[in-house]
Amino acid sequence: MQRIFLESTGQDAALEADEFTDGGFVLSIDGAEQSHVDLADPADIFYEYLRRIGHVVDLAAPWGEPISALHLGAGALTLARYIQATRPGSHQWAVDLSGELLDFVLEYLPLPEATVLHTVVGDARATLADLPTGQRFDVVILDIFSGPEAPEHLACTEFYQEVAATLSERGVLIVNVGDEPELSLVRSQITALRGAVQDVAAFAETGMFAGRYPGNIILTGTQGPWPERWTAALTARGPHPATVLTGAGLDRLAAG
Repeated sequence: MQRIFLESTGQDAALEADEFTDGGFVLSIDGAEQSHVDLADPADIFYEYLRRIGHVVDLAAPWGEPISALHLGAGALTLARYIQATRPGSHQWAVDLSGELLDFVLEYLPLPEATVLHTVVGDARATLADLPTGQRFDVVILDIFSGPEAPEHLACTEFYQEVAATLSERGVLIVNVGDEPELSLVRSQITALRGAVQDVAAFAETGMFAGRYPGNIILTGTQGPWPERWTAALTARGPHPATVLTGAGLDRLAAG
């Protein structure tokens, strides 16, 4: 096991081998599992919510086609590794508040050969201005919210509008929202995201929408109408049981 104290956040980070996956490693922050990486097969995503995000990426951009991607919240760079493995030659940027964490992860879990990843240290909103002028992204993944208490300057329509302005013509904005059973943060983020993009869908394990337990719901913002074929595809791909809410169904969720 490798450990580091992150002075920038006052947290302890640890990396240890995963006993269930050959070549797998788990990143924990203050004892809570945060990310999983499979160095032997970066295209194999272990955590369910990350697999769901990967499925959305697959629908937005075909396998084998290089894309541009922005990761707001880096973790162990699981999805950056996935994109490189499935779309070699992609150009990616990763923004994280902790440069120490990025250095720690990259030291012990190096990226696949030929990965093009630019790292930026700082606040997700403040550092948008530090990205290359005119750079547009096919995929933007926001993975920062981990509970009902979210930074106000990020959990708002104005921030989503700024992020949406960086999307390419086909680009999608994917937001992972970790929440409690009441889903108060999920509801607020549906409303906020709808103020920045044309359409929004929510994708999760079916029980999450019933408010049975805490967990993750993936919100996806599209610049045109939500493609209905994506609903069937995501539901079929799982992990199961899976539900996708759009339109009136999402209205009901947002209204509580």
